[in-house]
Amino acid sequence: MNIQNSLIKDLSSDDYHLVYTDGCNIDFINLCNQLDDNLNEIVGGEKQRLQYIQYNGLADIHDVIVLYADDKPVGCASFKEYESGIAELKRVFVHDAYRGLGLSKQLMLAIEQKAIQQGYKELILETGAALVAAMGLYQSLGFHVIPNYGQYADMKESVCMRKYL
Repeated sequence: MNIQNSLIKDLSSDDYHLVYTDGCNIDFINLCNQLDDNLNEIVGGEKQRLQYIQYNGLADIHDVIVLYADDKPVGCASFKEYESGIAELKRVFVHDAYRGLGLSKQLMLAIEQKAIQQGYKELILETGAALVAAMGLYQSLGFHVIPNYGQYADMKESVCMRKYL
């Protein structure tokens, strides 16, 4: 199934489309900056997120999807290889004005399909305990909470999740 076509069909609009790109895409970079601003608002400022910032660089992200409404970038999702067969989901974001429309779910399904096409068997991710809506989305898509992995092992605000593809 073509995810881009199903996204447009599911939303009953020709105004939405996906672009598959990489971490150098300027729209992706701008959306990541908006994500960081949004996270700062939720947790009380960048100072509260300092320990996480180092793990959100875009240099190692080569698989990105940007969601456009008309020609405006409104959402993104990406992944990078964590280890053989496992991709780590990174930088998932939908602009506030476009939430509640099912876009984040469709974006997640598209990034999962991209990971499957590249041979990944699992997706893992880290989110914050304060990001209740994000955790609800991930759980609705089959992600389950796992022990914090890697660099997040000792970060009590982190919640790590996994989905077998």
